[in-house]
Amino acid sequence: MKKILLPLTLLIFACSGSDNEGNPCIYEPTLSTETVTDITVNSATLNGVISVVSENCEVPNNTEQGFVYSTEIQPTLDDIKVNVNGTSISTSILGLQQNTTYYVRSFLTNNLGEFYGNEVSFTTDLLINITLPSIVFGTQEWTKENAYHTTYRDGTPIPEVTGSQWQNLTSGAWCYYDNDPTKPRLYNWYAVMGIHDTDPNTPNKEFAPEGWHVPTDAEWTTLENYLIANGYNYDGTTTGNKIAKSMASTSGWFPWNIVGTPGNDQSSNNSSGFNAVTGYVNTLQIYFWALNEYSSNPNNYGSVRVLDNKYVNLFGSGLPKFGKANVRLVRN
Repeated sequence: MKKILLPLTLLIFACSGSDNEGNPCIYEPTLSTETVTDITVNSATLNGVISVVSENCEVPNNTEQGFVYSTEIQPTLDDIKVNVNGTSISTSILGLQQNTTYYVRSFLTNNLGEFYGNEVSFTTDLLINITLPSIVFGTQEWTKENAYHTTYRDGTPIPEVTGSQWQNLTSGAWCYYDNDPTKPRLYNWYAVMGIHDTDPNTPNKEFAPEGWHVPTDAEWTTLENYLIANGYNYDGTTTGNKIAKSMASTSGWFPWNIVGTPGNDQSSNNSSGFNAVTGYVNTLQIYFWALNEYSSNPNNYGSVRVLDNKYVNLFGSGLPKFGKANVRLVRN
């Protein structure tokens, strides 16, 4: 992840007029110097401070404040808007396209009008150039975070699809859980297979960044066997599959009263560091795609690995190819 600091000196403006005693009013809401940092393939962090100076007159009510951004210069409130409350601004914008230049301005609106700061720009990384956080398990290196990108390796967009049309898809797509951008980004099986259109004669794309791939069923089994053999069963044994707790995140699971399950004593989860994050409250299950069709129904189902709040094991199953699941990656 690269760190880029882009200084942004923002607008200072004043209102004219006078108070009840005829003294001139001075009103200076100042959007201070700001930075754009932590620029990756599909996100950037925006930081700054809002302050107001007023003499002799009442400060107008601020109705909105935050950032606007666009791939076109001089973004306005008609473009994509990120509202931020309070005087300290720190927020992330997500879902950006790789290798794309964006333009950002802070904004403040109130009963005096609509005001913008100076413009800065940044360019997101290429998918082939990014460094992914990872963890080594024996002979394998896995990403520590779920995939979150919105393009195939060559930059071809993976479309976001919402609503009932999702179940009719036969090509790659992504969506947010519950269509909420604060929650995980999920993909259908066609996306992880690189099936980017409905033409059977079109070559498939690569879903993963350069140097990585979506794990197969066999590679998931290799991970399971390593964790079992190295004492990551919840009871410390080295036989039987009881590794779910060691892979699950330490919060977010629906509570369960059976010892050794992800939903029980959640603070003791994730001893392996795999950190299967749920991203939402009271999760029952989390699915991860494998790069295989499901053997029991290969025409309609893809293969998944499942963590469940009430089971001690990581287990394999099938999910309709239009289904929604998380993705982890393995180093080539």
